[in-house]
Amino acid sequence: MKRNLVTHRISLMSSGIWQRGKEEEGVYGFLIEDIRKEVTRASKLKCCICKKTGASIGCVAPRCKRSYHFPCGLQRECIFQFTGNFASFCWKHRPVQIITSNNYKDSLPCTICLEFVEPIPTYSILRSPCCKNAWFHRDCLQVQAINAGVFFFRCTICNNSDIFQKEMLRMGIHIPEKDASWELEENAYQELLQHYERCDVRRCRCKEGRDYNAPNSKWEIKRCQCCGSSGTHLACSSLRSWEQNWECLECRGILYNSGDFQKPQKHALPNTNNVGITDCLLEESSPKLPRQSPGAQRKDLLRQGSKFRRDTATIIIELGFQIKRKTKKLYINKAKIWNSALDGFRNPNFNPSYSIEVVYVNENDNFGREHPGSKQEFLSLLMQHLENSPLFEGSLSKNLSLNSQALKDNLYYEAGKMLAISLVHGGPSPGFFSKTLFDCLVYGPENTQPILDDVSDFDVAQIVMRLNAATNTADLNSIINEFYNYLELIGCLRIITSLSDKYMLAKDILDYHVIKRVQAPFESFKQGLKTLGVLEKIQSYPEAFYSFFCHKPENLSAKVLSDLFTVHTLSDVQALGFWNSYLQAVEDGKSATTVEDILSFTTGCNSIPPAGFKPTPSLECLPMDFPVGNKCNNCLALPITNTYKEFQENMDFAIRNTLRLEKEESSHYIEH
Repeated sequence: MKRNLVTHRISLMSSGIWQRGKEEEGVYGFLIEDIRKEVTRASKLKCCICKKTGASIGCVAPRCKRSYHFPCGLQRECIFQFTGNFASFCWKHRPVQIITSNNYKDSLPCTICLEFVEPIPTYSILRSPCCKNAWFHRDCLQVQAINAGVFFFRCTICNNSDIFQKEMLRMGIHIPEKDASWELEENAYQELLQHYERCDVRRCRCKEGRDYNAPNSKWEIKRCQCCGSSGTHLACSSLRSWEQNWECLECRGILYNSGDFQKPQKHALPNTNNVGITDCLLEESSPKLPRQSPGAQRKDLLRQGSKFRRDTATIIIELGFQIKRKTKKLYINKAKIWNSALDGFRNPNFNPSYSIEVVYVNENDNFGREHPGSKQEFLSLLMQHLENSPLFEGSLSKNLSLNSQALKDNLYYEAGKMLAISLVHGGPSPGFFSKTLFDCLVYGPENTQPILDDVSDFDVAQIVMRLNAATNTADLNSIINEFYNYLELIGCLRIITSLSDKYMLAKDILDYHVIKRVQAPFESFKQGLKTLGVLEKIQSYPEAFYSFFCHKPENLSAKVLSDLFTVHTLSDVQALGFWNSYLQAVEDGKSATTVEDILSFTTGCNSIPPAGFKPTPSLECLPMDFPVGNKCNNCLALPITNTYKEFQENMDFAIRNTLRLEKEESSHYIEH
């Protein structure tokens, strides 16, 4: 069979043979006598690569006399078009992809294997014709084409098939006219016809039993969205509607606590057994795995999911691939950062996937002048305002508050949307979420247990502490009687039969105050966080995002800041020496400024964003008395002075006073 396939491939590309028979005649329509004639003709032709005879394939370019064997052509990076007249091109005349301009400064990942590639079209590197940020290894594309077939081979980003397949055929990717390999197995999806209908939560509340299912009621069974092999009644998991997402505890544990993993080999694709490019072109067979139920398959993928997990920076960079070149200007008044951002994001013409250009305006400027602004400074200021806004409560680790006016104005949704936009567009780490709020986003409120530290209301915290401190049932009943109206209002009254009931009562109070009380704000905030697919990424990679949302970045060191900046050529050597000494003095506490102050003075951010700075911070030395920070370009201009003492004094004075004035302007607005 393999020999016939090889003969078929070579016959398709050979210059002196045509398919004159029907598909079932000869070798896939190539008649035996024609094949013999072509063999005779080719025996007289020498391969220009290996110098042996039998080179039946020739370059179709006019006046090109090169002939070669099919395997030799692949090795020499010739292109064979498996469409139309099945033309072949030598390495000198092969078709190329042309891009009008190359604005890609950094490497981008192959969207199939996720290994980074240089975004320059070559024989081995191809670009999607429909998604300009999608790049591929040729090997990865060919393996995917063989497995997917003509019906499922499409762009991995936008799912376009027509334009994508046409370009890939032109560039020599063989797309077999067959169904996908995963569709060919007999009764492959038989078990999908079976619906799992059983409530598996620890405490089922349905009086009719775990197997009872009443559609369109609170006793309708909802299956786990990950595995489909576990279920719950809507009422048993406090689900408001069937549309709400729900995952079983096993799947949540797998998602959140996935273990160590082996890094996948370069260019390897799932289920390919490392099939090479030549093997793919010569043989269409696809390896098969033992069949599993959809639930078992999904859980197995979840367990393996960590091997696709990368650090937060890589995930955020991937999210950034959604950002288009089209730019949307945001007119921002730094004194009214929240209202300015709200107006900009609510503008009907605003699209979160457009590139953001920040323009600073001042309503007190009678001339209406506009000043170019730093996007990362704007996002940093916005996150600082959001952290201290009335939408959140708590000191360091914050939870959502219950603000009826904010709920009416849909501000919780806007806050979630702002967080998502800031994340994708290169903003700083929020770092102020409580673990409870983060777990609610990942696990769901029904599977999250708040703690006393989540309660910011002093009176409620006192009730919980008194309950936990009760030493007998008499004390416990006394506390319940004292706060009877409150407990009745929140639905936490219960009959006390033993002292241990105090723990359940305290748990109910915490659950109400931290979770149930703010259910409407939470759902609205969650919807906003879905912008640009951010919530989905958080739920897929919770360990990567936990520190991003719940912990402030570590303090910067002099070495980290020094390594962060690139130095312009022809800079003053003495000034650079002063700069290194100044950084060390700042770290040692011998200066009035901090390392974070220097970064904020230069970029507008007091920490390094997870995705890094764009452009990279840089240093230059200019003949002036004081330093200048250009936040739009992330450039710090150092003064050229005669002595180090003068250098340090001028640096301290400029940085300290600039940041003080900015802080005073910000606090002045908050007070008013």
